[in-house]
Amino acid sequence: MLDSSNIIPFVAGAAAGAAGVWYFLNGKLKKAQEDAAARSKTEGAGQLQLQAYERLTLLVDRIALPNLIARVNTPGISARDMQLMLTHSIKEEFEYNITQHIYVSSDAWNAVKNLKEQNMLVVNQLANTLPPNATGLDLNKLLLEYLMTDKKGSLHEVVSEVLSYEAKRHM
Repeated sequence: MLDSSNIIPFVAGAAAGAAGVWYFLNGKLKKAQEDAAARSKTEGAGQLQLQAYERLTLLVDRIALPNLIARVNTPGISARDMQLMLTHSIKEEFEYNITQHIYVSSDAWNAVKNLKEQNMLVVNQLANTLPPNATGLDLNKLLLEYLMTDKKGSLHEVVSEVLSYEAKRHM
């Protein structure tokens, strides 16, 4: 039984106990919120990385010479004009996706850059072997023949595999 002389220490003890419980639970709640925020941030970064690998895979597909030729083919133009259209498309696609390099490994980014450079080199070198009166169709045929006979022609497949492998590592 509590008498008036015991009430003050009892209330003070109960208040101190309640405050202790409150501080303990509040600390746990803050810790849980901080952990959730950290997980969310990590998951968000992982999602950005996966999206970057996805976009770069699409870039590789778009600048793969067979796909590029099919997309920009314009009947009746000169080989020189076709050369310019192909190289311009490669540059434009690459520049559109250049910011993705901050989310992927340097190996993945270098593979994409090397594909871009190799494709532009192949287009320019083969275009320079044609006579001045060659058509865009002549250039496209020469490029497709090259792709079928040279191992470097399938570099886009290798780069796609590298990107796919790295993306799966981040899943």
